Amino acid sequence: MESRVIEELYQIIKDRKTKPVEGSYTCHLFNKGRDLILKKVSEEATEVILASKSMDREETISELADLCYHILVMMCHDGITPSDVCRELQGRMKNNHKGG
Repeated sequence: MESRVIEELYQIIKDRKTKPVEGSYTCHLFNKGRDLILKKVSEEATEVILASKSMDREETISELADLCYHILVMMCHDGITPSDVCRELQGRMKNNHKGG
């Protein structure tokens, strides 16, 4: 089940991009464009770092979820799918096993 969560969330985000829903935060991000999306990714990354540094496991998990969501919005905005990233990671794993 966990392995499908990212793909399912990505599909919801993609639907919000193609079929806007009034009052949707995701639609708000797409309407404001790349600069706001990237700003949110940066803010969430900083919040992950701060939560981890404070050694607050639950807060770190929460902030990681926020970061994942905003990264998926960025990916959708840029036309990058979770499968694209998985293929890249799989290629790196293969290369790492060969030489490392």
